[in-house]
Amino acid sequence: MTSEGWGTPPVEPISQHYIVCGGNALAHRLVLELVEHYEVPVVVLVADRTRDHAPRIEQITGVAAVVEYPNITEEALRAVSIDTARGLALVEGSDQENIHAALSAQGHNPNIRIVFRMFNQRLGENIERLLRNGAALSGSATAAPAFAAAALGRPNSVEIGGRYLHIAFDDAITPDRICVVADHIDRQDLSKIRLLPEQEGDSAEFVRLAAEFGDDGPVRPGGVRREPGPERVPEPEAEPGIGTGTEPGTGTEVEPEESPGGVAALQVLRMEPGEPISWARRLRWRVLDTMRFFTSARMRLTLLTALAAVLLAFSVLWYLSRDFGWTVYISLLDLAGAAQPDQPADIAAGTGTGGAWQRAAQVVITLCGITFAPVATAVVVEVLGSGRRGLPRNPSTGTRDHVIVVGLGNVGTRVASQLHEMGVPVVCMERDPQARGIAAARALGIPVVLGDGPFEEQLRRARLKHSRAVVAVSGDDATNLEAALEARHGNPDVRVVVRLFDDNFAGHFYKTLDNAASRSVSYLAAPAFAAALMGSEVRGTLSVFRHALLIAELTVEDGSGLIGLNRHDLEDPGGVRVIAVRFARSNQLHWGFADRTRRLTPGDRIVVAATRGGLARLNTVLVEESG
Repeated sequence: MTSEGWGTPPVEPISQHYIVCGGNALAHRLVLELVEHYEVPVVVLVADRTRDHAPRIEQITGVAAVVEYPNITEEALRAVSIDTARGLALVEGSDQENIHAALSAQGHNPNIRIVFRMFNQRLGENIERLLRNGAALSGSATAAPAFAAAALGRPNSVEIGGRYLHIAFDDAITPDRICVVADHIDRQDLSKIRLLPEQEGDSAEFVRLAAEFGDDGPVRPGGVRREPGPERVPEPEAEPGIGTGTEPGTGTEVEPEESPGGVAALQVLRMEPGEPISWARRLRWRVLDTMRFFTSARMRLTLLTALAAVLLAFSVLWYLSRDFGWTVYISLLDLAGAAQPDQPADIAAGTGTGGAWQRAAQVVITLCGITFAPVATAVVVEVLGSGRRGLPRNPSTGTRDHVIVVGLGNVGTRVASQLHEMGVPVVCMERDPQARGIAAARALGIPVVLGDGPFEEQLRRARLKHSRAVVAVSGDDATNLEAALEARHGNPDVRVVVRLFDDNFAGHFYKTLDNAASRSVSYLAAPAFAAALMGSEVRGTLSVFRHALLIAELTVEDGSGLIGLNRHDLEDPGGVRVIAVRFARSNQLHWGFADRTRRLTPGDRIVVAATRGGLARLNTVLVEESG
């Protein structure tokens, strides 16, 4: 090895392998995806084998080699056999570094599949055009919707064909669901969850009833028969083979079987679920938010006293004149100091504008107007001065029912931006004054609490008492957990959402805290990166607690291994469920396509809900058959 790099290069020549560049959490999860689910040889290029997740990556069985280079240079690419590799994933480093590495890799191997992480998605789309076979993904953009939705207490959604798919649990499940995606849900033991359980055919329930009751009809001993009438809408859990049901046309009620646990289902909404915020609450926030322009309690007291005096004097003028329009007119002139005072001769002749009480009221209004002018000037100077100094805006007294985002890294910036776009008030907290997300928050007008003091004080400044949720998404599990516990201590009713990498840590978190959620950025993003590396398009990731359900759209191309397969061949319990089909001859998306015997032809597109292992199986078919 040269002085530029060292480590453990492949002992023997390797080919048809996949290269992962990075030693962070996303790289760790991605390597696990490729080794465990796709069963492909992986070579990892890290900057330091002793830091971050590099030591854990070395312990993964199936990793062909871990090579250490401080930078992704030409020599580093040759050390990991870039010329014979099938794919390259760049999941660490800045956007500029990843762009340079991707272009260099294509120069060595024009046919290699390149997937690179980009925070600037617009720039990534432009770079994709420069690559023959590349895809730009953002781990933070993939994971942010799950964090934002968890903060609002509802599942995130994925847009497919103008509709939005989301996960509903138990009583929230409606009869028009697409399919059950999980059962045996035990919130105290998440290991019991079964993803994509076996689904029986449409006639399975009728066959079961006929076999059980025979000619006597669907009357369970001890059950209740209802009078004939409209068909009863089944309960949310009433999936064939799982819950309850009724005999069509008779309204006969069949007792439900004992459920082994909670149920989750995939549902379609005609539009993306918005965040309901009444106009009255918005108006109240706007009114209270104007107080942010008043920079001190003393100034607020001065202005409120002057305003009360003006209103009192205005009332006196209105009472004396009985003319509201004239009262407004003269009051505004007095505030501006432009009113024409009565002359002694006019008073003596009895031709003045009013009596002593009216003249006193005008004097009060004029004096208060003199008070308003310098205060308004000071407010404008303070606001403009703060903007020019680039200082972020502090939370105002009108901030209510907001979400506090702790950490303005890539993920925190995405989460804050998404919540802001939904119309939800947001306050950010950041200890590093140089964090890149501060400028983005300032551009959106989001208040930012800066400082490295205790979380208790920082959360108080972020108005924790009036917040609805705290989302801790810094890069350190311990810091996130500390923020969540301090938030719950300061506000027992606040919802907490924590970014955690360690699954065991997350399990204890769920058991200890109520009204809480845990998400892992790498766990949500790694399956999308792995699928993209294999050539599939993952449209989004839905969370079922700590489990990830992928929504992917696959195209049947000439030479693809999907040609000739039908739903029986594609689906498997616990792995893949076909939820929609788009045929080549039409652009219409058929949801819940019932024909299980129709075989796929070139040009068809299928939308599947899949686990990580299930999507890996489909991608293996694509790679092996078409490769």
